Amino acid sequence: MEREVDELKQEIKELKRQIKEYEELINEISVPVIPSIIPETILVPVTGKLSPDRLELIFTKISETAYRLSYNEGLNTVIIDFTAISQKELGEIDTLGMYIENVQKALNLMGVDVLFVGFTPAVTQDLIQSGLSIVDNLNTFLSFRAALRHLMKKRGLTFEQIK
Repeated sequence: MEREVDELKQEIKELKRQIKEYEELINEISVPVIPSIIPETILVPVTGKLSPDRLELIFTKISETAYRLSYNEGLNTVIIDFTAISQKELGEIDTLGMYIENVQKALNLMGVDVLFVGFTPAVTQDLIQSGLSIVDNLNTFLSFRAALRHLMKKRGLTFEQIK
């Protein structure tokens, strides 16, 4: 009987280790960082339920990736895309506002510009009503495409058709 209990304890320990490993993998792939066609720019699409823990994970990964890429590759712009986020994915709007404010300040201190795209009208209203102090200082665009156009114009870049 005691041996069976020990075996069950060991099995539980192994299952907990596997769960932790899978959670880390899910967290890693749930915050994709996509290189942009515009040099020194990355896109980070935000999807899924935005709990405080998840926001912490997302914005920590953005900050760490921005630091690494700005140091190694001259990254100067991060576009954070909220297109897939509706009111039902939002947790506490004040918490989202705080994380938006913190990631903008952190990246700006590293010399990296932040553009936010894809806020829906409902999310926009919630952010304004939350009293987020930085709302007027956010660089926001309706779509990823609009943000890219802005960056291209700002950097004097144009597309050319290849024949």
